[in-house]
Amino acid sequence: MRLATIKLNGSEVAAIVTSSGVVPVKTVNEKFSKNWLTDMLEIIKSGQLQEMNEWYIKEGKEKLENLSNDDIIPKNEAKFAPLYRNPRKIWGIGLNYVEHASDLAERAPNTEPASFMKPDTTIIGPGDQIKIPHQSEKTTAESELGVIFGKKCKNVERKDWLDVVAGFTTIIDMTAEDILRKNPRYLTRAKSFDTFFSFGPQLVTPDEIEDVFSLKVATVINGKIHAQNVVSNMTFPPDYLVSFHSKVMTMLPGDIISTGTPRAVHINHGDVVECWIDGFEPLVNPVIDLKNKNGGVKKWI
Repeated sequence: MRLATIKLNGSEVAAIVTSSGVVPVKTVNEKFSKNWLTDMLEIIKSGQLQEMNEWYIKEGKEKLENLSNDDIIPKNEAKFAPLYRNPRKIWGIGLNYVEHASDLAERAPNTEPASFMKPDTTIIGPGDQIKIPHQSEKTTAESELGVIFGKKCKNVERKDWLDVVAGFTTIIDMTAEDILRKNPRYLTRAKSFDTFFSFGPQLVTPDEIEDVFSLKVATVINGKIHAQNVVSNMTFPPDYLVSFHSKVMTMLPGDIISTGTPRAVHINHGDVVECWIDGFEPLVNPVIDLKNKNGGVKKWI
């Protein structure tokens, strides 16, 4: 199953994604006598996501495809929001591909992940502007695979990692690289400016993905692929990251691990950044530089 959060009548509400469009969970409740929550994070926290997915696999997919056009919002008309705005934790993983480490003239960590945390005030969604701050002359964008926790868990073993995963998503993470280069202890500040974490438009449940480790992740700027790599080439793959971080602290439903990027790419005013992952809807964000006096950005689709 694939879910999204869309902007509808002044609110941000959860929806199920079908081949022909998106169906708000509220509509699903009305049409099929369900009583599911309509907020994405609450759906995850309540455990209803598993119930919804079981219904979708058994009968829901066919039923949703047969709804009238009045009940389905075409994808090109839907306005997507971040999947949710207030996770308890966002873990980022630095230098998880050797190629990315070379960008910063750093030696890739090979004994433990280079983890950092981000505040939820960095969150934006599809189509929102990435804002290069006044304090930075060189900001980078980084496409990443996101792992979303579906259960409260502690000390998860690698072999059991998918038992606690609600799904996966596309992420664009940003870094004020010039601030980071001044001193590696400035990492938290360099990662924490507003708009420095875009995620969505879809949460893809594990059963939709044949092999997570074969997924290709690409950072795309203005339609051109600048960097790409395969999840299996991570130094610390997703199963390891889930287990490792659950042994550091209790992980909660809705917590996110952004698993690292093939390469950070310098972004400029007017650029359009995309995260491409095999089988996922692209995540697309335009860029503005708050220092730019001319205003405006390139037209993008």
